[in-house]
Amino acid sequence: MLALRNLARSAPRSAARLSTKAIRPQLSLFRPVAALQPSWAQSVPRLAASFHLSAVRRQESDVKEELVAKLQNEITMEEDMKEDEDLSANIKEYLENSPYEIEDKPGHQEVILTRTFGDEKIRITFTTADLNSNAPSEEMTDSAMYDNDVDDVIGDTQSGGANTKGAINQGKTQDGNIRVAPEDQIAPADREELDDEYDEGGQQQGFPAHATIRIERPGKGALAIEATAQDGDFLIEDLWYFPSSDLADPATAEKDWQRRTLYTGPPFSNLDEDLQILLEKYLEERGINTRMALFIPDYIDHKEQKEYIRWLNNVKGFVE
Repeated sequence: MLALRNLARSAPRSAARLSTKAIRPQLSLFRPVAALQPSWAQSVPRLAASFHLSAVRRQESDVKEELVAKLQNEITMEEDMKEDEDLSANIKEYLENSPYEIEDKPGHQEVILTRTFGDEKIRITFTTADLNSNAPSEEMTDSAMYDNDVDDVIGDTQSGGANTKGAINQGKTQDGNIRVAPEDQIAPADREELDDEYDEGGQQQGFPAHATIRIERPGKGALAIEATAQDGDFLIEDLWYFPSSDLADPATAEKDWQRRTLYTGPPFSNLDEDLQILLEKYLEERGINTRMALFIPDYIDHKEQKEYIRWLNNVKGFVE
């Protein structure tokens, strides 16, 4: 769903840019024409074209109507691409059975999950910005197109037996040649270069979603944890301890300065492996587990779709 939507959004921009380059005139080809004109012709002043105000207004109106029509077209396309108004089964099941309450303000990119666990207050924050930052750029798309062209040239000029363009290395034969198989006959999960993009079920993996975790206890300070949720796992990047909860999320420059001067702990990856495992189990006990790691990217995708449609409608309403 995510890859399809990003492709649909980026394709028109790439096509328009390529077409603009294709029809751009080479001005240098027309320069000699002016040099062939007689000197008396060059000295004749040009008559300035006169424009009526009504023509300018009519042109502005045409641009406005075209923009409104384009925005409406985008809204219609996004409405057709999005899921039903009901939440997906995974999101709905999590919200109904999870001990966490969700705070999702329309028009804002951050989403917050909160709960209490004994005397602990737990807050997990994630944002739709992670989805947009992981979307492929136009430059990457153009580079991929160029790479395909290069592959075509290389594939056509290869020698020494089988054409290995689009083929998968299957090891060596007895005579020392490389045994290959057509790419379309190899399952995606079996391709060595795509191991990181597909899971065991052959489904494309989700994007990495950053999560900020805060666990506070009265009179005992707070733990601040930075983690990434992807493919059902939480990868802990940093775990800090603060003697007071207001230092975990400093609201003033003074608090931020106090935070910077504290020793909050080493990088998580430098800890003893057994200690890392026990800290991960500590989070799992509080519901920061596989279910949440699957829920966060799904909900980001769902929210970004809603916010994008809301943004399109707001821009359309402003222009109209």
